[in-house]
Formats: sequence, C-alpha cells, structure tokens
Amino acid sequence: MIENKSSSIDSRIKRKYFPWIEYLFTYLILLVLSAGQFMIFYEYVDLENAPPAFIAGMLGYWGIVTLVFFIITTTQKNKRYDMPLKRLSNAAENVASGDFSVYLETVHSPDKYDYIDVLFEDFNKMVEELGTIETLKNDFISNVSHEIKSPLSVIQSYATALQKHDLSEAERSDYTETIITASKRLTELVSNILRLNKLENQEIRPAAESFDLCRQLCECALNFEDILDLKKIRLETSIEERCIINADKTILELVWNNLFSNAVKFTDEHGVIKLTQVSFDEHVEISISDNGCGMDEKTLSHIFDKFYQGDSSRSQEGNGLGLSLVYRVIEIINGTITVQSELNKGSTFMISINR
Repeated sequence: MIENKSSSIDSRIKRKYFPWIEYLFTYLILLVLSAGQFMIFYEYVDLENAPPAFIAGMLGYWGIVTLVFFIITTTQKNKRYDMPLKRLSNAAENVASGDFSVYLETVHSPDKYDYIDVLFEDFNKMVEELGTIETLKNDFISNVSHEIKSPLSVIQSYATALQKHDLSEAERSDYTETIITASKRLTELVSNILRLNKLENQEIRPAAESFDLCRQLCECALNFEDILDLKKIRLETSIEERCIINADKTILELVWNNLFSNAVKFTDEHGVIKLTQVSFDEHVEISISDNGCGMDEKTLSHIFDKFYQGDSSRSQEGNGLGLSLVYRVIEIINGTITVQSELNKGSTFMISINR
C-alpha cells in the first residue's frame, strides 16, 4: 500500500478542482439554451414589459442551475478520475524515489473494471517488474563481489603460507597448485562476466555462417573425454553424420561447452550422459541429458539467474554464470531452450535452433 497523501497538493499542479473559467463557459452555454425558454414565455407573456427583477431573477436562477450542475459533474469527475489519478501520481512519485513495494488497490471489483482499474493493474505489474530488476541488479553486484573475493582470499592466504621457510616440497607444491586453481577460477569468472555483459548489451552480434553442427557437437564432447574417463561416465550419442546450419559458430560453442560441463559436474561416477540431435525441415533439436542429482522446482525456476547455484556442495566447481550465458546465446540466435528435471533422477536440456 502507498502512503496516503490525499491531504497534500503537489506544487506542480496548477489547476484546482473548481476552475472558474469552465464554470462561466458552462453558464453562458446554459444561458443560450435558456433562450428557448424565453421564446416559449414570449408566446404567453409580454416580456417587453417584464420588470427588471424578473430578468435578474431568471439570470440568478440559471446561475444557481449552472452551479448545481457544475458541482455535480465536478464531484463526479473528482471521484472517478482526479482522486484515482492523484493516487497514481503519488505512487509513481514513490517509485521514482526507489520504493518498489508500492501497490495500488483497484477502484472496483474485477467484474466491474473500467480503464482506471486496468491502468492500476498494469502499473502494479510494471512496479513488480522494476522491483525484480532492481533485486537482480543488487544480487548481481553482491554476488560478483563475493565470487571475486573468494578466490582472491585463497590466493592471498596460500601465497602468504608459501613464504614460510619450513615447508616441505609436497606442501609447497600443494599450495602452488591451490593458487593456480584459484587464479584459473578467477580468470574464468572475469571472462564469463565480460562475455555475459557483451551478450546482454548485444555487443556480440550473431555472425551467421554455415557449418556442420554435428562436427561441432562431437568436438565439444571430446573436450570432456578425460574427465568422463576419470569419473567413469558413459557418453551415449545419437546424432546424424552431418547437419549444416546457418548460425554463429563461436557463441554456440559456449552453449555446448557449458551444458556438457554441467552434465559432467552433476553426474556421479558410473553415470550416463546422453547427447541427441535430430534434424527437421526448418530447425534442429539438440538435447543433453544426464542421470545425475537433478533439480527441484525451486532450482528449476532460477537456473538461468546469474550466480544461482542450486547445489551448494558443488559451488566450488563453477560460478553460476554458465546457464545465464547459455540462455542469452539461445535468445540472441532466436532459438528456444527448455529444461526437464527430477530430483535424484537427472536433467535434460533441450535446444531448438533454426536452420
């Protein structure tokens, strides 16, 4: 609910609720219309000899009629339009000041909505969206700071530890490896932030070219051969020998690398990852599925949010930007991405790309 400011008048408002010019204009119109009354009187009454008091009385009478008429119409206008619009003005002022908790109650019940009620509903939706964007922005800044601070703290701690003279070669090697891992994570984080920023600001434009999608999928899968062998994960593929599409090859590679990386990350040892590709006349469908830990509904609703990581136990293996990159890339090339997942049974990412 918004703060009630009905007693205050915005200094920018220059017109009051009772404009005298409009009143006088209405009075003149009614006087002209009253000429019909005088014409009727003229048929039965000698108006040439009418006393001045009669003329003054008639003018006064129509003045009172005009006042009553004007008060009624002004009251109706004030109640139906001016007061709701004043509430809207106050709410907009609060939003402009950064208050996104504003909510306007509609004037009527849903079965009696008019344009003012619809305007209020649209305003509430707009404020809700603005509040979401503001929250995402604040979360983004907070998460960026946290994600950058974590590897920097690791690097600083282990670099300080390396200055000790009584370290064994094994400890020194272990500390050095930890610093290298943290620095790689920091580099990857910064690179992903820059990529995502370019994608969101559309500085990366789709450079469409014809290429073999099946070949690209195979090459990306081969990049994970070592980790697949290490975790004894079986990769099952069902793709065509050749599929030529016209798209941006470079940014599509980001999609496959991130999806393969996630599938490997959330699949336990001796698990299975499936890669499927099917061609149609106007589009190609690709799916990457695993039989890993899966996701609940809450996680599914946030997987494309920046820095969101549903499984905190694996948070050190990524920075929560991969799926944001994937979503933005698919959006740029006018494709679609859908996700199916069940907790403890695995996930499937399905992508459709126009040929």
